[in-house]
Amino acid sequence: MVWDGEYDCLFIGGRWVPAATDERIEVVSPYTEQIVARVPSGSNADIDAAVAAARTAFDHGPWPRLPRAERLAALSRLSAGMSAAETTMAELVTTEMGCPITQSRAIHAQRPRLIVDSMIEIGRTYPFTEVRSSDSGRARVTREPIGVVAAIVPWNAPHLVSMMKLAPALLAGCTVVLKPSPETPLDAYLLAELVSRAGFPDGTVNVVPAHRGPSEYLVTHPGVDMVSFTGSTAAGRRIGELCGGMLRRTALELGGKSAAIVLDDADLAATVEAVRVGAFRNTGQVCSAKTRVVVSRGRAGEFVEALRAATAAMTVGDPFDPGTEFGPLVTAQHRERVEALIRVGQQAGATTVLGGGRPQDLGTGWFVEPTIFTDVEPSMRIAQEEVFGPVLCVLEYEDEDHAVAIANDSRYGLNGAVFSADPEHALAVADQLRTGTVELNGNPAGLAAPSGGVKDSGLGRELGPEGITEFVEFKSIGLPRDLVL
Repeated sequence: MVWDGEYDCLFIGGRWVPAATDERIEVVSPYTEQIVARVPSGSNADIDAAVAAARTAFDHGPWPRLPRAERLAALSRLSAGMSAAETTMAELVTTEMGCPITQSRAIHAQRPRLIVDSMIEIGRTYPFTEVRSSDSGRARVTREPIGVVAAIVPWNAPHLVSMMKLAPALLAGCTVVLKPSPETPLDAYLLAELVSRAGFPDGTVNVVPAHRGPSEYLVTHPGVDMVSFTGSTAAGRRIGELCGGMLRRTALELGGKSAAIVLDDADLAATVEAVRVGAFRNTGQVCSAKTRVVVSRGRAGEFVEALRAATAAMTVGDPFDPGTEFGPLVTAQHRERVEALIRVGQQAGATTVLGGGRPQDLGTGWFVEPTIFTDVEPSMRIAQEEVFGPVLCVLEYEDEDHAVAIANDSRYGLNGAVFSADPEHALAVADQLRTGTVELNGNPAGLAAPSGGVKDSGLGRELGPEGITEFVEFKSIGLPRDLVL
């Protein structure tokens, strides 16, 4: 598949095949506002073909039956291909969703390969088979691939999230139908080419971009065994309802409104930098973004001024300029939603200390200025609702218990942070937060740790050995005591 901006095929059954209809998805640059590519808009018929290919590959093909070493070898070949294609992948993601190119290289090109490498390492010792004995019996316990997985990924980190699903699912022995977002299908086309070059058996991975109707058709397709979805809580709830009625396994990584607690002994400069990156990377279009910063009343003034200055210094503009730190939002419609929520915050009485509008010196592009609110009450919509854009709220606390209460006052529970000069103290505070992940002083949990949320932030976990376990079924076989295995 040669990148030329025009596609008329889908990747199904290990081949590039014509789409069932002439309907096309127009991919529009968030910076130039011009059409940069057209790809087929997958129909129900295309979904049928992709699921049938994945079903055949799972039920009759070699992939689920290969020895562990051969599946790991295929993933290693994929990793090598991803490494060679990192520059192209970064450029595609920047083209389709506007992430600054420097961030695209690190987040959207290098990190997905690191996820594959991490899964390969974990997969070498993952306990697909073990023998368990007790006074009540003896069993061989196996972890078998669940089957055909529908992997539905969002536009904000398309290649990254794709690999968070594909790498563990493939390692487990599953086959996959990947459904990229209509805003960002281009990276998935490159991924399909890399899968083909890596020599995966036909039908192991299939790629069909589609709008909502065919996507829902995929979720309820009788040939699918599991749905792994990353996206909004509203869409996740809908998928959960559909799959619940079918008793179909789901893994849902959904929204967030993550809080960063700044304790009084935290280093100001280091904390400000970590908060700036944590809130505004990828133009704030990150489900784990730290968009609520909880600071004591005594330190709020100096913290806000330092954060305002650091954020105001960010370079906003052309996402292909290596010096750009802040790009456009993904679509005009999404910008309108973000701007509407900014107005809601202003009307509620929050103070805009930075941003709140559109950059005046940029003629094209769906930009919104990095925006910081103070005088925010925990009950305000901007403190409760996921904006999914460059909007940060500063909330003030009276004491440490109050800080924890503010952080936990959310229907979400995906991520969080604690900053303190005393790591043990920070850890004690982190233990009180009701969320899936907490970062101490900006330290990430890493790729070997599970990632996922509680409450309205989802069900299940990705990454680490737990990420593989999402894609397996357990089988127990009772054994005679004297059987040697």
